[in-house]
Amino acid sequence: MSINEHTILNLTGLSKRFGPVIAANNIDLHLQRGEVLALLGENGAGKTTLMNMLFGHYTPDSGTVEVRNENGELIELPPGQPQAAIDARIGMVHQHFALAENLTVLDNILLGSEPLFSLFRSNAPAKAKIQSIMSSSGLNVPLDEKVGDLSVGERQRVEILKALYRDAKILVLDEPTAVLTPQEADSLFVAIRTMVDKGLAVIFISHKLREVLAFSDRIAVLRHGKKVGEIKTFEANTNSIAKMMVGADTKTVERTSIEAGDPVLRLNNISTHGERSSERLIQINFEVCTNQIVGIAGVSGNGQSALAALISGLVAPKSGTIELAGKEIKKTSPKAMVDAGVGRIPEDRHRDGVVGAMSVAHNLVIERLGDKKFQSFGFLQNNKIAANANELSKAFDIRGPGIEARTALLSGGNMQKLVLARILDTNPKLIIANQPTRGLDFGAAAEVARRLMEARKRGAGIILISEDLDEILALCDMIYVAHDGNLEKTDSRERTEIGLLMTGHS
Repeated sequence: MSINEHTILNLTGLSKRFGPVIAANNIDLHLQRGEVLALLGENGAGKTTLMNMLFGHYTPDSGTVEVRNENGELIELPPGQPQAAIDARIGMVHQHFALAENLTVLDNILLGSEPLFSLFRSNAPAKAKIQSIMSSSGLNVPLDEKVGDLSVGERQRVEILKALYRDAKILVLDEPTAVLTPQEADSLFVAIRTMVDKGLAVIFISHKLREVLAFSDRIAVLRHGKKVGEIKTFEANTNSIAKMMVGADTKTVERTSIEAGDPVLRLNNISTHGERSSERLIQINFEVCTNQIVGIAGVSGNGQSALAALISGLVAPKSGTIELAGKEIKKTSPKAMVDAGVGRIPEDRHRDGVVGAMSVAHNLVIERLGDKKFQSFGFLQNNKIAANANELSKAFDIRGPGIEARTALLSGGNMQKLVLARILDTNPKLIIANQPTRGLDFGAAAEVARRLMEARKRGAGIILISEDLDEILALCDMIYVAHDGNLEKTDSRERTEIGLLMTGHS
């Protein structure tokens, strides 16, 4: 599609280098009024860098950003000036909410767009404008409620209303459904499509190809900092998009039927401490068998973190018992659970999965430094640690600056491969995989899924905690839904029915 009078945004030749790394390389991109453009690419492909140059957070080394003004002219924005982007009516909604939970919805929407101190301040005009936006868009939220009392879906709406209140005509949505139920995601898309039909232009960044195919009009793909192609959505499918993203065919993982074996984990009437029900478990009865993947679906903050912490030995139960391979665990601790054969893939790989300042080689053995294989008389056997790292890096395709480099220098996908390699190399009886593909591109996520399937086939019991319902449905033999500290088993494979359970409706 060429540049024409309907083009509202035109990015030309944008490039950005960080030291020796070229994050964006001569990228051209344009957006039409009343269009949803999906921007796709692997981790590190340049999507975030490109959007940061658009919004003025980064100053490009070369290239221009042009936006059509009220007179119908494409004007160049001064580089590296976020206020210029805001004045040009560009709004950005990030994946992680930037809301003040102790303030009302109204105050959050007005924050930054109204004077902080005013002797004679009336909220009536602002309320009227917001009510008009909500009425026309369908993004309804109680204005006088504190944000801390809202659901996750309502908070997402507040973020979008903040941008629309500033009269955004271009809206950038970064993983907008990452923490929404299927119903909330569908409702959000309906609301945004209503605004698009009235002229709003949207750039939609997502790793969920099903949503991209359902919601966008056109797809642009970045790879290694370059734009490698565009395609109209009605001409695309999952395979063609994935091939553009990774440069080769990526096989999707299919769950094959395997008979489950003996129970490897039993939680009997388990309850844990927590200030709120969403932060604790309440009389949980739960079982995982060998050769089985059990999925925990649910919106973030409904007890999943408490379950992962319990099984990892980070918290002790308030009541109830834990059995691993038929033996009761009397005293829980991270070491006790590792010794009992539990491997953990933590929710936050940066904070809990690796020590960023340590080398790749040492992170690969960090849970086994007491093994005689890697230490002798208290001294580390660095030659054996290096040999182990070289072997696992090859087996798990861990790419980066080398095994002696700081782990913090790895991309998110390669950091997750490191965690997988460290865990799976020990052949654990039980794996707790907490959001294992969060933030990963299609290819990296497929590799994680393949590795989990291999561990299942080998005889491990796996608990998969994920906010991605497509992932749960594709990989899991059995599904539980977490809500307010409770777990409810479901035999349903219907997205709508599971979504209702995620909101607390049986």
